[in-house]
Amino acid sequence: MYAPIPVLSIITLTPVAGALLILLLPKSAKQEARLIAAAATGFSLLLGLFVFFNYDVAYASAATTVEQSFQFQEKIVWVAPLGINYHLGVDGISTPMVLLTGLASFAGVLISWGIDDRPREFMAFFLLLVAGVYGVFVALDLFVLFFFYELAIFPMYLLIATWGWKELREYAAMKLTLYILIGSVVALVGVLVLYFAAGNATGVYSFDMVHMLEVGAMPNSPFNVELFGISGLTLARLWFPFIFIGFGILAGLFPFHNWSPDGHVAAPTAVSMIHAGVLMKLGAYSALRVGVQLLPEGAQVHLPWIVLLTLINVVYGAFIAMRQRDFKYVIGFSSVSHMGLVSMGIATMSVVGMTGAGLQMFSHGAMTALFFACVGMVYDRAHTRDIPSLGGFSRKLPWVSFAFILGGLVSMGMPGLSGFVSEFPIFMGLWNASPTIQLTVGGWSLANYYSVIAVVAVIGIVVTAAYVLRVVQQVFYGRFNEERYQEVHDVTALDKLALVMLMVALIILGVWPNIMAPIVESGVRPIAQLLGGA
Repeated sequence: MYAPIPVLSIITLTPVAGALLILLLPKSAKQEARLIAAAATGFSLLLGLFVFFNYDVAYASAATTVEQSFQFQEKIVWVAPLGINYHLGVDGISTPMVLLTGLASFAGVLISWGIDDRPREFMAFFLLLVAGVYGVFVALDLFVLFFFYELAIFPMYLLIATWGWKELREYAAMKLTLYILIGSVVALVGVLVLYFAAGNATGVYSFDMVHMLEVGAMPNSPFNVELFGISGLTLARLWFPFIFIGFGILAGLFPFHNWSPDGHVAAPTAVSMIHAGVLMKLGAYSALRVGVQLLPEGAQVHLPWIVLLTLINVVYGAFIAMRQRDFKYVIGFSSVSHMGLVSMGIATMSVVGMTGAGLQMFSHGAMTALFFACVGMVYDRAHTRDIPSLGGFSRKLPWVSFAFILGGLVSMGMPGLSGFVSEFPIFMGLWNASPTIQLTVGGWSLANYYSVIAVVAVIGIVVTAAYVLRVVQQVFYGRFNEERYQEVHDVTALDKLALVMLMVALIILGVWPNIMAPIVESGVRPIAQLLGGA
C-alpha cells in the first residue's frame, strides 16, 4: 500500500530539518533551539500517532504478496546501477516502534529543557540521533537501513562524550561506538553476501528487502542451496548467526552486552532514554527483519541455541542489577535483562512468542525511558546516584516517586500494565515451542527444552521484583536528609508532562492490549509462517 503523501519521509526528515535550523541559529538563541527541538519531535510524534491509528490490520492480514504486507510505502530509485532505492514502509512490527520513537524523543526534549551547556548543539545532535532511529524502522531497502543505522551511532558518541558523566563519558562513548560499529560491519558483510547471491541467481542486483524476500521464497532459493558440496551447509545456515548476532550486539545480547550499562550511565538523561528506550530496539528489530525474515532456514537451525544466550541476559542481568549501588547502573542492567526477553520471544519462532516480543519492545522502551527520566531527575537535584546515600525522596519528588513505582510494577510484569501483556505471550510461546525442538544430550531427551528455558527465565522476574522494591525503599522512602539535600525541589511542569506521557502509554497498553497486539501480530505472522511456527 503506497501512501498518497510521504508521511514516513516527513516523520524521518523533520528532525533533520530541525537540527539544521537549530545549527543556523546564533549561539545565544538557547530558548529558540529548545522550542525548535520540541516542535520537530512533537510534530513527528503526531504523525507517528496518525500512522499507528491508520494502520490497516485487515489489509495486512489479507496480503497475498510480500509487497502488500507493508503500508504507507514510498519508493524512489536512488542509485539504479547498484540497485539502491529510497524505499520506505511499515508493517505491524515497525509501526509501534515509530510511535515509541516519537514518545521517547519528545519526552527527552522536555526533560532536557534545563540543559544550559551548549543546548543548541545538544538539541541538534539529539535530533540527528532521532532521525537515524526513525530511518531504520521505516527502511525497506537494506542500504537505506544501514545508512540510518550508522547515522544513529555517531550523534550518540558526540552526545555522550560531550554532555555525559565526566568520570566515564569518553570511555563509555568509545566503547559503545566500537561495539556497535563492529557488529554492524559483521552484519553488513552478511547482507552483501545475500545481495550478490540473489543477484547471481536472478540477474537483478538489488538491496530492496521486498526483492530479497521474494528471492528467499523461490523454490530453489540461492540462500538455501548447499555450499561447497557439504550436506546441510547452506548460505542461510552459515551467515544467519553473523547477521543476527551482529545486530544483536546493539540489542545487548550476551556476551556482547557490557557496552550497554556503561553507555546508559555515562549518557545524559535524554540520551539514556533514547539509548535504552529506542536505540537497543534497533538491534532487535534489525535482527528480526534482516536475519530471521530473510534467512528463516538459518533461524530454524540457530535460534534454539541462541535462546540460551537470551536466558543468560534475563537471569544474569537481573542478578547484576540487584548488586548495584549506583541508581543508574541498576536500570542499565535491568534494561539488559528485559531486552533478553525480546530476543527470547523472537527465538520461540511462533506467532504468540513473537507478538510478545513486539509488545515487549514497546513496553520496555516506554518503561526504561520512564526509569531513566526518574533517575535523571533525582540525580539533577541530589547530585549523587549512590543508593545508600539517598532516601525519603518521595517527600520532595512525589511525581518521580509515583512514576518510578509504576515503572517498577511494569518491569515486574504486574497484571493490568504493559509488562504483563508483553511478557506473558513470550513465556507462552516458549512453553508451546517445546514439541518442535528435538535435541538429545548424553542420551537425555530435551523434548521440553524450551519449557526448561521458560521455567529458569522466571527467576529473572523474581529477582527483578527484589531489586525494584529495594530501590524504591532505599531511594524514595525512609529518612530524608534535610541537611544534605536542602536545595531539592519538585520537578518542573515539563518534567511532569514527560512522565505522564510515558506512564499513560504503559497503562493504556496494559489495560487495552488490543490497541496494539493485533497490529504486531499482523507483522509477525508472515515471519512465523516462514519458520513453520504459525
